[in-house]
Amino acid sequence: MKRTIIILATLLLPLLGKAQGNVSYSMPQTVLVFNIEAQREQFYAGPYAQYAQKYLGVKAELDDHVSYSVTSVKMVPAVEADQSQRYSYVMNQQSHPVFLQLTSQGLVSGPAGSYNSDKGWKYPVGKGTGFSDKGMPSNLTERTNTLYDTDNHAVRQQVIVEKSTEAKAKEVADKIFEIRENKYKILVGDTDATYSGEAMKATIDALNKLEQDYLTLFTGYSEYGSQTASFEVIPVARKNQTYIAFRLSDEEGLVPADNVSGRPFYLQLTVEEVAPAPAVDNKAKPVQEIKYRIPAVCGCRLTDGMSTILQTRVPIYQLGIVASYPIYKTK
Repeated sequence: MKRTIIILATLLLPLLGKAQGNVSYSMPQTVLVFNIEAQREQFYAGPYAQYAQKYLGVKAELDDHVSYSVTSVKMVPAVEADQSQRYSYVMNQQSHPVFLQLTSQGLVSGPAGSYNSDKGWKYPVGKGTGFSDKGMPSNLTERTNTLYDTDNHAVRQQVIVEKSTEAKAKEVADKIFEIRENKYKILVGDTDATYSGEAMKATIDALNKLEQDYLTLFTGYSEYGSQTASFEVIPVARKNQTYIAFRLSDEEGLVPADNVSGRPFYLQLTVEEVAPAPAVDNKAKPVQEIKYRIPAVCGCRLTDGMSTILQTRVPIYQLGIVASYPIYKTK
């Protein structure tokens, strides 16, 4: 804010004593900008998830789903002109606004207090890389059927049939237990080959990788992505100082406060009182008065309804008080 005042004073002071007329100015207002980062998890259920408890003794999620979680929150206070509170000052040689050089609570004019924010916070949804082919058993198997000819003689015939899903799940589970048994034998030295040092590590790592490929067919896997968004809250003077800063949707992730598909994140403001300046007995009559705002310091608390995510204190102009700066005639 000080930089805003200095810039404005630098632009106006060379004109004083030369130019005359009305100068329009606005009250400052504080905008709370929330820069949010969320993590997106796309879970893909394994094709044999329903048999994980039966053959591996573990529970597995049965359906694909998407979930989001907030990973980073930053709040940045910014100052801009409150266009609903505009005033004018008559600039002439008899009323120099010297307070432009002295106060950090004064005028806001022009773009010096503005800021830019990136609204491009959507991103494409991936389709998943799919399950590894290394762990998938063959869909076909051989089966012997007994047929009978016209003389009722039995004829045995080999035919190719498709395996059931449960049969394939059991086959994969047997391979997992076989891998675990082989790892144990290598570690205790119960093998024909001798492993030591880097050779043992490389072998165990390869078996772990193969076991994980098989396990994902039961337990599924997740892919992760990040999402960023910026949201603004402009506090207004009212009794209830609770706002919905943004929402988190299970389908879209970070969404604005007016999108009721997401669960809300609440901003609670606690306004500290601003004491007015004591009256001064001054018989001199000012030429005019210039309005300015003194901000109120507010406690800010961001929650998800249960846990506190962010807590700090910031000055907010529009929740403070409006004061006047008198300009007197010079002799």
